[in-house]
Amino acid sequence: MKESEILARLRAICLDLPEVRETTKWGHPTFEAGKKMFAVLDQYEDRVCIAFRVPQDRLAEVLSDERFFAAPYAARYGWVCMYADGRLNWREVKELLLGSYRQVALKRMLAALECGDSSPL
Repeated sequence: MKESEILARLRAICLDLPEVRETTKWGHPTFEAGKKMFAVLDQYEDRVCIAFRVPQDRLAEVLSDERFFAAPYAARYGWVCMYADGRLNWREVKELLLGSYRQVALKRMLAALECGDSSPL
């Protein structure tokens, strides 16, 4: 899958969540819930990857899978990267991104998510 196609799928997932906007940080498409980042389309060692947050209690489990690695510079904050240059299970990607979003979203955003309303208040 081309990087542009990965970005299109990433946008479709992230921008459907309440109060999410896309910005560019360090030259990479970044998705923010309010003012906090929860997903980034990145590249490490010439490989496309999706970076996101994982709860501390799931970090070891996620990192035990060879598709994932600790995000350089941000691992101590619970950030991991998933290689995206191979076949992706987009249901799994969506669940991981939703988990990342839930870690940074405000209570009103989470309430809107539960109600199925993705429009800002």
